[in-house]
Amino acid sequence: MPNKSSNTGNSRATGVGRVLVVVYAILALAATGRSVVQIIERFDEAPLAYSLSALSAIVYIVATIALIAPGIAWYRVAWATISFELLGVLVIGSISVFVPDVLGLSGADPFGKQSTVWSVYGLGYVLIPLVLPVLGMLWLSRHRPAVTSVQA
Repeated sequence: MPNKSSNTGNSRATGVGRVLVVVYAILALAATGRSVVQIIERFDEAPLAYSLSALSAIVYIVATIALIAPGIAWYRVAWATISFELLGVLVIGSISVFVPDVLGLSGADPFGKQSTVWSVYGLGYVLIPLVLPVLGMLWLSRHRPAVTSVQA
C-alpha cells in the first residue's frame, strides 16, 4: 500500500489542497467572466484595469492547473503564478486605493462596475485574492514534490 503522505510527484490537490484548487478554479472562472464582460462592453473606460483583470484570470487559470498537475516543474509554475498573484494584488490593490486614475478607474469602489479582481486588495471578492496566495504559498512550502534523479 503506497504511503499517502509521500510527495513523490503526485498531485498536490489532496486534502486541504483540494479546497485551494476549488477556490482557485472559482476565482479563475469569476475573473475570466468579469474581464470578458469588461473588455467587450466597456474597454474604452479603463483599458489598463480591464487588461490587468484579464491577466489575473490567466494567472488564476495557470495556478489552478499547476496545483493539480504533478511534478517539480508544475510545482515551480505554481510558485511563480501564486507569487505573481500576491504581487499583483498588493500592487494593483495599492494603486486602486491611492491613485485609481493611474488604472483609469474613477475611484476605489471595490463593488463598482470598474473594479477588478485585484482592486482594493480584492475587497469585492471578500479579500480572497489577498488571502489565497498566502495560503497557497504555505501549502506549497509544505508539499514540495520529491526531486527524482535525471538520467542522461
